[in-house]
Amino acid sequence: MTRRWLLTVGILFAGILLALPTAGLAKDRLAFSGGPEGGTFQYFSNGIAIRLTKNISGLEVSNMASAGSLENLRRVNSGEADFGIVYSGDTYLGRNGRLTKDDNKYENVHALAYLYGAPAHLIVLQGSGIESVNDLAGKRVAVGGAGSGAAGAAQRYFSALGLWDKMKVEFLGYSKAAAALGDGLIDAFWVFAGFPNSSVIQAAASNKIMILSVVEAGEEGGFFEAYPFYTRLTIPAGTYSGVDYDVHSFQDSALWVAGKHVSATWVEQALAEVFSKEGMAYMVKVKSTAKAMSIEGALDGIVTPVHEGAETFWKGHGLVISTDQAAR
Repeated sequence: MTRRWLLTVGILFAGILLALPTAGLAKDRLAFSGGPEGGTFQYFSNGIAIRLTKNISGLEVSNMASAGSLENLRRVNSGEADFGIVYSGDTYLGRNGRLTKDDNKYENVHALAYLYGAPAHLIVLQGSGIESVNDLAGKRVAVGGAGSGAAGAAQRYFSALGLWDKMKVEFLGYSKAAAALGDGLIDAFWVFAGFPNSSVIQAAASNKIMILSVVEAGEEGGFFEAYPFYTRLTIPAGTYSGVDYDVHSFQDSALWVAGKHVSATWVEQALAEVFSKEGMAYMVKVKSTAKAMSIEGALDGIVTPVHEGAETFWKGHGLVISTDQAAR
């Protein structure tokens, strides 16, 4: 009787041990596709990934390096990544099959929230003889990594002006481009990121730079009519060393996105964590650009469907979901 009782207890105990991993130790693993070294995307994706892993029980989020917006769009759409940062313009064009030389429709990418505005910076050296955008014909211009949102925006912009095929385009990430400008390997570089940007700071610390205004040429080329999701803004004088004048530029909205396949529960918990008072204070420490984040402005710049978990979360905070933003 005693041996049978001990055997029964042993079997029950073994069953409990086998059940423990699924009861509390197993974690869902999600991948967050960010951006290139030195770019704002990478600061945000890494910061969010760390925050979610630390504070949400049962969830582990790993950060993935990326060329940027367009690569993130494709990764999230295919399920290679679960979260990503994608420009609103790329999300809109990709969903509608209107990306440059890519008529695929990326309909599995759903927005979660607006993070910040990403303005165009066009940097040259003082004394280079390049005084305006049109002077770039025949020049060596770095536009960001291949597959990045920066490169995509540059191609749209310079194509509208008739310059894309006249320039010597180099696909370089921001940090490498800043170094290449100082070494005389390129004549200009393009950054599409929140300001102040670390790579522009790097360039300004080592060289006397100019940042060209891009609005007037864009208006003359019909750029803003062709791509209405871009909005005009000013980079204030003094943002960068030696640039003591306002720079007239335009921006896209950097969005936190998720694949349609990601569970609504994880999306709601992730948004609750990052958009808590503590979460937003943490993000500002990660990157000052995160000062643009807020609950009130969380749906700004979004012209495509949001994730069902995001719709539930933002409605619960009193935000109105527009027809274009409705989850589907």
